Amino acid sequence: METDSSASQPSARLSFWVALLTAVSAAIALAVAVTTLPRSGPYCQTGCVVTYPYTDAGAFVPRDYLWLYPGLLVTALAVVLAGCLHDWVPPRRRTLSRVGAMFVMIAAGILVIDYAVQLTVLQPALLAGQTEGLSAWSSYHPYGLFIALENAGYATLNVGFGFLGAAWASGLVSRAARMAGWVFLGGAAMTAAALVYYPIRYGSQLDYRFEVAAIAISWLVLIIAPAMLAWAFAHRGVGAPQAGVPAARPTGR
Repeated sequence: METDSSASQPSARLSFWVALLTAVSAAIALAVAVTTLPRSGPYCQTGCVVTYPYTDAGAFVPRDYLWLYPGLLVTALAVVLAGCLHDWVPPRRRTLSRVGAMFVMIAAGILVIDYAVQLTVLQPALLAGQTEGLSAWSSYHPYGLFIALENAGYATLNVGFGFLGAAWASGLVSRAARMAGWVFLGGAAMTAAALVYYPIRYGSQLDYRFEVAAIAISWLVLIIAPAMLAWAFAHRGVGAPQAGVPAARPTGR
């Protein structure tokens, strides 16, 4: 693994592994989520047996909640990845990177709380038959707190993607790193478009449509862009010097 100096090797090595783990974890999360069939709502085709007040969801514990575990891991790794990327951003774009990392941290806080409630409150309560007051928190509730927090979390995450993409899309030597920046920007733009389209198209019948779109976009971004970054760090690095182009060294804060 080549870097600009021997002092930057530990940072490049950490960035490589974080990027690789993020891509792998996001791929696992997406695969598990795709194979978790909806039990209710607009995308449910067969076996739509979970209805309000959603207390019969205990029959699907833990299968319907398995995707939350890799989802939590991806969320945590996204924060670490944003922190690692900041050290490699050219000084003139450092503010964009810092703002992007802040939005990613805010999103992670929202999603960790949301998923932790499902795993540590909803699951055991459903299995114990203690269902009073749980319907508002149920992941099957189309207008419940779980969907609302996911909508807020993934929308905020993609705001962070937009700033990170703007910081990386130009100014770095590695073509793979610049392409990763454009992937971040593309994900942010697609999520913004979905945030406008779905409420206009479906109105009060929005259900979980935006949530599904935002998760799919976010996890695809966290597969593709980190894979590109891992490749860049594993080869010549994001700041390997070229003729006439200043190297992007780790800048710190």
